[in-house]
Amino acid sequence: MQLSIINTFTEQPFKGNPAAVCYLSEEKESNWMQQIAKEINLPTTAFINFLNNKYYLRWFTPTTEIPICGHATLASSYFLWEKGLFDKEKSITFQTKSGVLEAQLIDDWVQLQFPTMIQERTIAPDLLIRALGVNPTYVGKNKLDYLVEVESEDVVRNLKPNIDLITQLGVRGVIITSKSNTNEFDFVSRFFSPSQGINEDFVNGSSHCCLGPYWKDKFKKNDLTAFQASERGGILKLRVLDDEVLVSGKAVTIFEGKLTV
Repeated sequence: MQLSIINTFTEQPFKGNPAAVCYLSEEKESNWMQQIAKEINLPTTAFINFLNNKYYLRWFTPTTEIPICGHATLASSYFLWEKGLFDKEKSITFQTKSGVLEAQLIDDWVQLQFPTMIQERTIAPDLLIRALGVNPTYVGKNKLDYLVEVESEDVVRNLKPNIDLITQLGVRGVIITSKSNTNEFDFVSRFFSPSQGINEDFVNGSSHCCLGPYWKDKFKKNDLTAFQASERGGILKLRVLDDEVLVSGKAVTIFEGKLTV
């Protein structure tokens, strides 16, 4: 079984968000996949299975299976194209537990097609305010996460949240965002998801399905460039449509090998 480690949303090794991609030669049980993900111990391990002329994709953190993962989907697409397993001129369709996901390669950028995750303004619970230790300028919530806008990029970058309190919020995660203080990017963000075993995600694709529509409405434009201001950092290009967000990023392979179990 082929295995690669790929850095996503970056062109530079050891930047962006790393994902392991395992191309299965036979069907495997969920428990086996979870053990492999725990052994590899990266933010996400993706498992690709080719059955009945369709690609099936599942994602595991070291502690749990997750319903959707942008960066590991990007890595999986890049893997298939770079290995010559799929024509680079054609889009890839993955069957997942979150529905059908599509990816295509455009000028060395892997573009993922995701459904929008629209947030609505909400009253911030006291636990959220205590967890962040800042006064937000806006708080919204969608079916998975809290979205919190703060006053500046400096606040985003310097935030040191209480992860134990975030765990108690009962959501997938908390997105922190602000307008960028440079012309290179429209906005910046960070994403904390201890419920998935990831205290802070280096670069999170699916959170931008919420961030994209939010900043589209504020900037009054559909095409956005974002920076996730984690320790490793990552760049995303977004195109926000009526009911979907096209999330694009680059990737680089840093390891290739074979699973022997």
